[in-house]
Amino acid sequence: MRRKYAGETVDAVIVGAGAAGGVLAKELSEHGMKVVILDAGPQRDAQRDFASDELSMQSLGWQDTRIVGGSDPLQMGHNNSGYGIGGGTVHFTGVFLRFHESDFQTRTIDGVGEDWPITYDDLEPYYAKIEKEIAVSGPKQFPWGRFHGPYPYPERDPISPNAQIFSIGCEQLGIPWVVTPLAILSAPFEDRPPCINRGFCNQGCMPNAKFSTLIVHIPKAVRAGAEVLANCRVTQVNTGADGRVTGVTFVHEGQTYEQRAKLVILSAHVVETPRLLLHSANALYPQGLANSSGWVGKAFMTHSSHDVYARFNREIRLYKGTPVLATTQHFYDTSPERDFVRGYTLHAHGARPLGFAQGIAQSGGDQPVWGKKLRETMLDYNYYARITLVGEVLPDPANAITLSEEKDSFGVPRAKVTFSYGQNDLRLIQHAIGQMSDILEAAGGKSEFVVPDTAHLMGGCRMGHDPEQSVVNSYGQTHDIPNLFICDASIFVTSSGGNPTNTVMALASRTAQYIKEKSARLEL
Repeated sequence: MRRKYAGETVDAVIVGAGAAGGVLAKELSEHGMKVVILDAGPQRDAQRDFASDELSMQSLGWQDTRIVGGSDPLQMGHNNSGYGIGGGTVHFTGVFLRFHESDFQTRTIDGVGEDWPITYDDLEPYYAKIEKEIAVSGPKQFPWGRFHGPYPYPERDPISPNAQIFSIGCEQLGIPWVVTPLAILSAPFEDRPPCINRGFCNQGCMPNAKFSTLIVHIPKAVRAGAEVLANCRVTQVNTGADGRVTGVTFVHEGQTYEQRAKLVILSAHVVETPRLLLHSANALYPQGLANSSGWVGKAFMTHSSHDVYARFNREIRLYKGTPVLATTQHFYDTSPERDFVRGYTLHAHGARPLGFAQGIAQSGGDQPVWGKKLRETMLDYNYYARITLVGEVLPDPANAITLSEEKDSFGVPRAKVTFSYGQNDLRLIQHAIGQMSDILEAAGGKSEFVVPDTAHLMGGCRMGHDPEQSVVNSYGQTHDIPNLFICDASIFVTSSGGNPTNTVMALASRTAQYIKEKSARLEL
């Protein structure tokens, strides 16, 4: 392996080249810092390595085994974990929403969860910066939350047949809806073309119309001097006698290397970041790095992401167009009329044939949709429409990332992911299923399948002012070790009822600014 900074102590080593890691690498390297970014997965080329093939592109998700448990064990992989340079941004749908003001103050407003140590106002300039940097397309007027537009680029047009069904149903019921804000171009930008509605966003965008850090931030970081190393599995965060981190140990093609650095930034996502911290325990930090509070791995969250499919008497063709082109946040905030607090977003969400088959096969409970019934339903695939849920799940310390007794091929204990829904989560899900069914039936369909699912992982290394109740401060700097940072969705305090990527990237940009300012004053 040829290495630009072999043997050097660089300014920062970043573990993970996803939504956060890409932003950090670009901004720190453009500031003149020597940056190395390590990722466990491969470096891909959009034209060479992506395919309009659902099965083969499952490889974009994390491949290694994870042990799951709890009352509602999660399905791990493509739906919630990326693998390779670009991470989950390579295969996400491109939905690009901001959190609302209330998301940062759920304890104060609704008496649940915990308040973040920051407010919406702290993130607002970074939301705007990221949206402009990647040319987010969105509606002329976004009716929910603090930000109502305009977006840097106009909304996508035309919308898909599935999104049209969603809009018809919403309008029949008096539910406001909009064309979804997307990190997908509606017009040319830099050297990237506008979307041509291939519809395979979840399999990697071959034309590069959809944003990912693989094609945007990582190339800019490299041009600014960063070194990006793919297929490098970090197995240890190293510390010195003074308790500060000194770098990381990683494995590439069977050989073990060390990268020394003044700063270590973990952007390895919600499972791998706590796993690495816990595995890096030593005599100075017997509970794991940055874990004097005992909160590493605890209170991680997912989004409930149930689907409702309805059959129509005319063709809808779920495969047509960008998957998510219509959205409502009408049910986002707590309402006294409901039997749960907090809320959710609903998306008109297309589905390719394999995803449709896999989904409805799980929908039957004790009577699975399989065999003859599955085959007959698949013959009518073109007649189905789909709505999917992004539901807030409240933080619970019992939902945790821990180390199992089983080890992987690198000798690192596999992560154990324990998850159970709370009663509020379950009541929210039932309400959302009812609303999704009502929308589809108001548009003329017959609801036939409810598919239980989850998406997006958050929390496990939450931020906070109190070092006894949190892992990092609001900038991702660990309370215990000043030159160890965490910057990914694991630092979330609550999950919100909306897609998290915009918030992950805004937090990364804010952390980068903090690091640049502190480094200039030699305070790190």
